[in-house]
Amino acid sequence: MKGLSTEQKEQVRSALAAYCDNYPTRNRAAESLQNVSSATVSQLLNGKYELISDDMFTRIAVQIGFSFEHWQLHEGRAFREITYAFSDAQSYKNVTWVVGDAGCGKTTAAIEYRRTHRNVFYILCSEDMRRSDFVREIAKQVGAPTDTANLRDMLENAISMIAFLNGPLLIFDEGDKLTDSVFTYFISIYNRLEGHAGIVFLSTDFIKRRLDSGLRYNKKGYKEIHSRIGRRFFEVSPTGADDVFAICRANGLEDRAEIDQVIADARRSENDLRRLKRCIHARRRMIEARRRKEADNG
Repeated sequence: MKGLSTEQKEQVRSALAAYCDNYPTRNRAAESLQNVSSATVSQLLNGKYELISDDMFTRIAVQIGFSFEHWQLHEGRAFREITYAFSDAQSYKNVTWVVGDAGCGKTTAAIEYRRTHRNVFYILCSEDMRRSDFVREIAKQVGAPTDTANLRDMLENAISMIAFLNGPLLIFDEGDKLTDSVFTYFISIYNRLEGHAGIVFLSTDFIKRRLDSGLRYNKKGYKEIHSRIGRRFFEVSPTGADDVFAICRANGLEDRAEIDQVIADARRSENDLRRLKRCIHARRRMIEARRRKEADNG
């Protein structure tokens, strides 16, 4: 397998430098990354690549939202709506729950917003998160100390750091996967951050059914959650054929017949952008193969 070129490493270095600008120090930025030491971050930023493996470059690139693929981001309707929700929450320090279909670009919009705005912190939620995991992940992302076993101290440090920042925003992706114990624990975190930070949750519409059920059976914390998100969800418009067409053109497909095939495939998979990306990649590979064959025969 071909290793990373110097140009690709320079691209990661530039992206990492921008990422570090979101933190008060490089050490704090390094603490927000999984299995990446502050020494590695320092070496990479200083252009000392000799002792840094390609795997480490890739690990860092994934975590800071940099992609080696030649993929052009298209700011379609859903992207603009999600970005608006981020901007509004960050500017006015409110809580919003964004709901959109799987594959509509919620995570992509979140990573891009974090990349282009200061004091934005992205937390990916999961079903196996305990309260301690939840707090530790928040602390790690904001660069607060995580070397204490005392959950309260860890949370206090993280909240103090967040409240000190200018216009901080916390983005919780796949928030519907949180267990009830973590879900309700968020209330105490929100109460401490109210008026100090914006908070956005991202998920599919499964959360609507879950919240309705929780309210119906008067489950602990659900009324509070419902109130704190303004008693309604921010629903993202579905991806349409016009968006699919624009994404095709932005990423090198120009032949209308080729684009129509991609649109048809996307329609069958409910315009899932993950599927769309694979389809465009496949069409481009086929076009390249045809061109090489024609060149060889010519």
